[in-house]
Amino acid sequence: MFATVAAAVFMSNLDLFIVNVALPAMGRSFGGSDLGSLSWVLNGYAIVFAALLVVAGRVADRSGHKPVFLAGLAVFTLASVGCALAPNVGTLVAARLVQAAGAALVMPTSLALLLDTTAPERRAGAVRAWASLGGIAAGLGPVAGGLLVEAGWRWVFLVNVPVGIAAFALGVKVLPSPGRVGTPKSPLPDLFGAVLLTGSIATLALGLVKAPDWGWTSAGTVGGLAAAVLLGAWFVLRSARHPVPIVELPLLRVPAFASAAAALTLFTVAFAGMLLGAVLWCQGVWGYSALRTGLAIAPGPLLVPAVALLLGPAVARWGAGRAALAGSVVFAAGTLWWAATLGTGSAYAASLLPGMVLTGLGVGMTLPVLTGASAAALPPARFATGSAITSMGRQIGAVLGVAILVGILDTPAPGHAVAAFRHGWYALAAASLLAACATVPLLREPRPAAARATGAADAVKAGAA
Repeated sequence: MFATVAAAVFMSNLDLFIVNVALPAMGRSFGGSDLGSLSWVLNGYAIVFAALLVVAGRVADRSGHKPVFLAGLAVFTLASVGCALAPNVGTLVAARLVQAAGAALVMPTSLALLLDTTAPERRAGAVRAWASLGGIAAGLGPVAGGLLVEAGWRWVFLVNVPVGIAAFALGVKVLPSPGRVGTPKSPLPDLFGAVLLTGSIATLALGLVKAPDWGWTSAGTVGGLAAAVLLGAWFVLRSARHPVPIVELPLLRVPAFASAAAALTLFTVAFAGMLLGAVLWCQGVWGYSALRTGLAIAPGPLLVPAVALLLGPAVARWGAGRAALAGSVVFAAGTLWWAATLGTGSAYAASLLPGMVLTGLGVGMTLPVLTGASAAALPPARFATGSAITSMGRQIGAVLGVAILVGILDTPAPGHAVAAFRHGWYALAAASLLAACATVPLLREPRPAAARATGAADAVKAGAA
């Protein structure tokens, strides 16, 4: 069973890293599309993914994890074909939206299926293994993306097709059929709330991406940012009153879960921006090929799964908070190293490589640990919903990270591209340090996160009452 779940999670995570490497090639293929337009290949995916994750989690808790997981695999695979055949940026973005819908069905149900079949005392380790799949994909993704782009960027999406078909066929046979925790006749999640969330994230990203072109004080920028705040506030109020909200607010009253979810969101701002920024630096400033870019980036992501696995005993002894705080600081040190050393004539080994190592260490010390802490703090009846909330936060963070970086890099003054990147590295370091601050409440938890699942269940019940 784990092989099926692993294949689906690996595929959806790999897609993120190889698409980043392929972005410049897509721009050349579509007549030199600007960075702001191309950013929606990433952000359109992340926005829909974020908006539908919790809906998918609640539907899965209500209807069964296996059928929702298989439906997501089918949608993701078919949409990958659509991405590969796209004749222009608009069509590619549209196909990416459908692909994101499939991924939103796969991700929370994959973790829920794993937790359904894992003993409580082993769940924290199972979550770390699940999260480490993303690290393995991160390590292989840049190089795989570079190789695929050498053959043509459309292969970045076609590679998903055989993996998706094989995982679907195997899943039909081996996945456990029960996997249902909720009540089949319970109402559907708040679909209008999903629309509000989508609108809030989209208008925020639009305002940040277009601000350099429109001007930060222009009506378009101010209106977009104001709309994001209003829609976001409406979403929160609706979630507080709706019987089946997108975000189940009592879950956020579980201290360990709330702290981990906030830190995950902030850290992903830095992580997503770093990944795109490294690709754009290598190909845009140094003139690397896609393959050379993948090889240059790979050392950092390759560290992630090894660090995550080796860190397990230390997390069990000292707690998730200390590991995640240290990881966030180490990641910030990596981007600050780039701000201090990267230049048009700087050597890879003395500038980019040390920063990649530091950011890789930081990701391995932070993302899997916080994912495990948040999931282990949840009651069994909310595994899919809770993991969807944290994944939603990560996608929102990814949108913000890409949008902030694009807003900084898209229209630098002539001859000032290096300075623009430096400002970007500072912004990403700030986001990572904010994530470190968000982990502070976890430091007050004397026990490992796995031991708090029962207490979390009681807290959720009390909050709901």
